[in-house]
Amino acid sequence: MPTTTSFSALMIKSTARIIVGLAATGLLNACSGHKPAVPSANAMVVKSQVQAARKIHDIPPNKLPVQRTVQDVLQIYGPYATGKLKSHFDKAKVSYPPREVTFIALKQEMKLELWARDGGEFRFIRDYRIRAASGVSGPKLREGDMQVPEGVYRIAGLNPNSHFHLSMKLNYPNEFDLFHAWQEERADPGTDIFIHGKAKSLGCLAMDDETIEELFVLTAHAGAENVKVVIAPHDPRTFPLKADIEGLPAWTPELYSRISREIKALSPRPKPVAAAGL
Repeated sequence: MPTTTSFSALMIKSTARIIVGLAATGLLNACSGHKPAVPSANAMVVKSQVQAARKIHDIPPNKLPVQRTVQDVLQIYGPYATGKLKSHFDKAKVSYPPREVTFIALKQEMKLELWARDGGEFRFIRDYRIRAASGVSGPKLREGDMQVPEGVYRIAGLNPNSHFHLSMKLNYPNEFDLFHAWQEERADPGTDIFIHGKAKSLGCLAMDDETIEELFVLTAHAGAENVKVVIAPHDPRTFPLKADIEGLPAWTPELYSRISREIKALSPRPKPVAAAGL
């Protein structure tokens, strides 16, 4: 009797196949823009960053190693960033650091919303402007397409030595991305997608430096494992997500349904819409 291949078995085959493809093309190497800086070439850069942070954020003098750790970043930017964050958390009546965090990134609106909760329901804390995000509406499909992914992701790691000031790596491609890449025999779905500073993007979400400092500090305090990142083509609370652009994959409606559920679960009540002529 024929057996039905389980999703887990498909994922194992999918992951193995894609890893082979990535290894063959060298894509498993970290994006050069997010590799740790070379000490000999970047000593003055780190020194200038510390001096600038001290001037802007009134940080006391502190001699830091060239290769920073997450704790070094928390020491430099933590007090200032935490002070800003706590004022917003206090207004929302959510304790800091929160138990869970969700970032909602809206590509069309160029906005990143911060939602969090301690023990109760998620509450809106504040939003940030996304300074740069390359590509158009639609999911990321392959390396080099310059697309910001769309989907539900987690923070895979914090990079305190990014050439983009600070960066937080997303777990793209996730299981959903890998499964559909395997189905379509795409061996190069891309990798190294970050939320970072410096306001320049090649498939990443680029924020200004002070914003990435806040997001980095918040994620470190809450624990990366407790942070979710939902990336949508536009706000589904304003108008529904529809896969009506020519060339989108057949599975895009399923993806958009997942994204919509995640976002609407945070704020189930629709935004009020003014009546025509009022």
